[in-house]
Amino acid sequence: MTEDHGTRRGPDWRRKAVADHVLSAGSVSAAELAEQFRVSLMTIHRDLDELERQGIVRKYRGGVTAQPSGVFESNVAYRMKSMQHAKDAIAERAAALVEPGMAVMLDDSTTALALARRLVGITPLTVVTNFLEAMNLLARERDIRLMALGGDYDPLHDSFLGVSCVDAIESFRVDLCFVSTSAVSAGFAYHQEQHIVSVKRAMLAAASRNILLIDHTKLGRVALHRVAPLEAFERVVVDDGADAEALRELDEHKVAYEVATTS
Repeated sequence: MTEDHGTRRGPDWRRKAVADHVLSAGSVSAAELAEQFRVSLMTIHRDLDELERQGIVRKYRGGVTAQPSGVFESNVAYRMKSMQHAKDAIAERAAALVEPGMAVMLDDSTTALALARRLVGITPLTVVTNFLEAMNLLARERDIRLMALGGDYDPLHDSFLGVSCVDAIESFRVDLCFVSTSAVSAGFAYHQEQHIVSVKRAMLAAASRNILLIDHTKLGRVALHRVAPLEAFERVVVDDGADAEALRELDEHKVAYEVATTS
């Protein structure tokens, strides 16, 4: 195969274009990428190896995906595009739990970011978060006191993590904490990455009341690490895409939940 379109602008340009395509499509075969970018399969596999090393995509036999698995959390760019209508509905329902004068903690989930967009009219308010996107969103709001959690910046999550972030969280006591996780099953919330789990657990311990925000695709699934039992949450807010069996499992574990309407 003649390599022209994909190589003319250099490997850095091509890898960014490949990453953008995979993040948009969700999953794609290596052969399709090679044809689209007019490069050899060997070149595409080198690109995918580098993107996988950076944590942007996950390779599988014959292709590549940005979608999560039980041990792989999606890049924040993919999560920002995924299940947006459901996340907006969940955030709208969750915002009703927030009252002026509260101190609220938000994790680095894109569902919590959707909630952050709805906090502007509920003021005065103190918001504590480790999510850079949420910080940028709320920093210009005069009636919101924004408290940023520091730590090691993780570009794949666009958030601050690590021991220093956990230490910072432990110095707070907030009224409400909103978190999301990658999976919920058998009475537990799960996540793929250990360093994310430690931050979420610290957030839950720092709040008087905890709310789990979860879209229906995460119900009935497991990931590598347990974050917390569902009894650690005052309630779960889920969208109306959840089927009867998934909701029945929440009932069996005596989990209080609210269903947000997407239509």
